[in-house]
Amino acid sequence: MAAAATTFAVNSFAYADQPTPLRHAHAHNDYYHTRPLFDALDQGFGSVEADIFLVGDQLLVGHYQIELSSKRSLESLYLEPLKQRIETNGGSVYEKPGRFVLLVDVKTDGEKTYAVLEKVLAKYDDILSVTQDGKHEAKAVTVIISGNRAKQEIAESEPRYAGIDGRLSDLDSDAPADLLPLISDKWGSHFKWKGEGEMPADQKAKLREIVKKAHAKGRIVRFWATPEHPKVWSELNDAGVDLIGTDMLERLADFLNDKPLDSN
Repeated sequence: MAAAATTFAVNSFAYADQPTPLRHAHAHNDYYHTRPLFDALDQGFGSVEADIFLVGDQLLVGHYQIELSSKRSLESLYLEPLKQRIETNGGSVYEKPGRFVLLVDVKTDGEKTYAVLEKVLAKYDDILSVTQDGKHEAKAVTVIISGNRAKQEIAESEPRYAGIDGRLSDLDSDAPADLLPLISDKWGSHFKWKGEGEMPADQKAKLREIVKKAHAKGRIVRFWATPEHPKVWSELNDAGVDLIGTDMLERLADFLNDKPLDSN
């Protein structure tokens, strides 16, 4: 378990501060944890994922509609606490500045949801990376939109507070990196290895080639539904995969902090 640290409370938002920042750690379906966002921050995660539904004029967080509650909005669970934390830390999510990704997975109609999301994000322009007049400014949090992506509407936004989550089919895209900052895809659609034995040489080479091509275009890489196995994490890490997703926050943090893990 990551070491505990001093706890602060800011405008009712309490969090444990100063873990070792782990920019490669991605909290898949982060909202399922006991303390959405904060459990990941306590472990030093550099990326969190929130699924959203447009309900009326609200952006509510959950994986299924039956889970939705007006008390669990994108703003209340993620944007407002991040803003408070960044203000306390003097401009960054952690005391040591570095990349922090908020991956927003849109579950409802892409165009209608983005029309509302765009207005919400503009309220947090002081903490969100932005592209305006052709110039990109990296700030404390980079928002990337996945799921039902309103690609044209996102690309035409001015200013633009979010990028698009690409797929392996976008590896050769000439879109600027701030518009297409991330390449994501399902692990099992491209790799059969699940962590048993050694990773086959051809799959290992394929993984490295994907990362190489993405990095050459200034993009980062993520796979979803990767096996929760230290051998898989090791291969992803060694290949330079930028975001390693997990539902097991403490276990991945221990791995990335180079702590011993059993093979179970």
